[in-house]
Amino acid sequence: MEALGVLLPRHGDDNMGADMDMMGPMGGGGMSMGGLSPAGVDFSNETQAFDFLAKILNDDELKVIGNAHARYFWYGIAAVVGLGCLVNLARIMTLRLRLRAAAQKRVQPARPRGLFATTMATLAAIARELTYLQLPSSARFKYLGLPPAGTIILVLAHFVFVLVLEFANNNVPGAQFWQARGVRAGWLAVAQTPLLILLVGKYNIIGCLTGVSYERINVLHRWTARIMLFLAILHFGYSSFGWQKYGLMKLEWKTDTCPPTGIAAFALLLWLNLSTLPFFRRLSYEFFVVQHLLSFFGFIIALTYHLPTTAPISRTYVYIPIGLWFVDRLIQWTVTFVRSWSLTATITCLDGDATKIRLSKRNLKHWSPGSFVLLSIPRFGMVQSHPATILSTPESHGGDMVFILKCHKGFTKRLMSGANDSTTALLPQTKEETRLSQVITHRAFINGPYGGSQSDFAAFDSVCLIAGSTGVTFTLSLLQGIADKAAAGQLLPLRRVHFVWCVKDSNWTRWCNDEVGSAVTRLRDAGVEIDVSVFVTCADSFTEQGGEPKECGCACDKSLGPCCCVLVDEDDEEIVEKDGKVVATTTTIREGATRLQMLPCASFFSGRPDVRGILVDLLDGADGESAVAVCGPETMSSSVRNNVVRLSDERAIHKGTGAQGCYLHVEAFSLG
Repeated sequence: MEALGVLLPRHGDDNMGADMDMMGPMGGGGMSMGGLSPAGVDFSNETQAFDFLAKILNDDELKVIGNAHARYFWYGIAAVVGLGCLVNLARIMTLRLRLRAAAQKRVQPARPRGLFATTMATLAAIARELTYLQLPSSARFKYLGLPPAGTIILVLAHFVFVLVLEFANNNVPGAQFWQARGVRAGWLAVAQTPLLILLVGKYNIIGCLTGVSYERINVLHRWTARIMLFLAILHFGYSSFGWQKYGLMKLEWKTDTCPPTGIAAFALLLWLNLSTLPFFRRLSYEFFVVQHLLSFFGFIIALTYHLPTTAPISRTYVYIPIGLWFVDRLIQWTVTFVRSWSLTATITCLDGDATKIRLSKRNLKHWSPGSFVLLSIPRFGMVQSHPATILSTPESHGGDMVFILKCHKGFTKRLMSGANDSTTALLPQTKEETRLSQVITHRAFINGPYGGSQSDFAAFDSVCLIAGSTGVTFTLSLLQGIADKAAAGQLLPLRRVHFVWCVKDSNWTRWCNDEVGSAVTRLRDAGVEIDVSVFVTCADSFTEQGGEPKECGCACDKSLGPCCCVLVDEDDEEIVEKDGKVVATTTTIREGATRLQMLPCASFFSGRPDVRGILVDLLDGADGESAVAVCGPETMSSSVRNNVVRLSDERAIHKGTGAQGCYLHVEAFSLG
């Protein structure tokens, strides 16, 4: 640290004008009280020009200061992670205290009591209003969606922090002014490299301490890479400007290996950032993963060659992430080998171009509701691992893992085609039908489970679970997890549950009607009030038929997306037929709601759900903190986010009105 005081006195941004008249030793442009001066240097003389360039590049002092600021950056990261750890511990303790209060039969166990608890609840409500908000992406720019406000705040704080570290007290006088700024930017850029790995590794200390699963902080990995690219631009730009100012650019490129290796590292870093944009990732995710890994290795190699030999400590910021990556991979490979030994999968074709996969392995018994795995079935793709949320819980389905995957492209498309081409069991349309006797099994591998980092929904007073299409795998996993606890005789703070599922066709509810029905029965037996609502957005049996204009003004042109036509005006009971075949028996229970035999515990509605109305009903009847979970399209998730924020602000939650808080968990691939 003594070297930090070596710099000469600062004179601000001299722009190389105030000290031009100061001569160095022997009139050759040397160091003085005003810094390195070009006065007296004959730049047409290659020897003098080379000597002056060597003095500009001299980093005896700059490397010490640059390394110090790289450490300051990591001090800041440690402080943020420490704060996140404290918040995580407070969350865990709060949930456990609620469960303990419920077990002791206290009144309203999910309501904060005492000055400390109410103060923390108020701070949590304010933080949620600031972080939950999300601007939905337009249909025209759907691949350029913005992350939620909480992520944006973290990214901006990160960006401002590195700007302060770059420019604060960085006004070296003389000809090294621009070089000093470039060197410090370079050190700060290299210091981001370990953070890149920590934010993407599946087994990392940041996720462990903060209680956030790796896929949820992966968006910070991408933004860290973008900040690193910005610092690399400053590094190259400042240094190049300083060389060009004295006509030394060609000489530097001619005599130094740093510029070409730096350009190689910069080009790879630029490509790494461009290829991670949502548009490119969604074109072909499998190709993205392979090229991203190869590009990163190329970047690390180029960066290692670029770092100056005069500052060997700078390579520490490269060796550390390499070690972290190999440790993470070693753990993954070991866990995958152990957990996937003798693992087999059976595939079932479902309506709506979906497949239901069941993995059987007796010694894999522990995962949290809402967890997911990276699933690989070599028969349908040798090097591909597809993320799949676990529909089942360790207590359900005989301990097997169950998934539902919608057919899109790549792995899921081959999975559907392979299942259709084989004699794989087909899901019956009615309970009277029997499955085909021959079931094909496939060798399978899993990486995980991961996720399941959300709060325990059984520790809240009122819960609303909202899903769109196959997003039901997440919310149904939570529902079954709650039902498992309730069925085990555990007293819970939970009083009410509203399970909302939005599908295009009512037949899609056959995907998991047994699981929903079983969870509903167990919760009702435990005294928990539960309501199941299914919103059907595009089914002929739920819309007005014929060529007459629809009451809602909808032309029912399904090519434009799901329609939202009004429900058929039913009598008390009616047989719904399509193409001469009985589709369902409906029974009208109230205006706008219908019962179907395929899922008798649910109320079926036509059109999209009224998110605000659902949340108002949830919060109006809450005697303690409520919880909302949503998994579905981005438009659905952003709608839930923004409505939770608006209702929290309107009700002045935990701000003296008596209104209780609302926790929100959004399960989705991160944007940005």
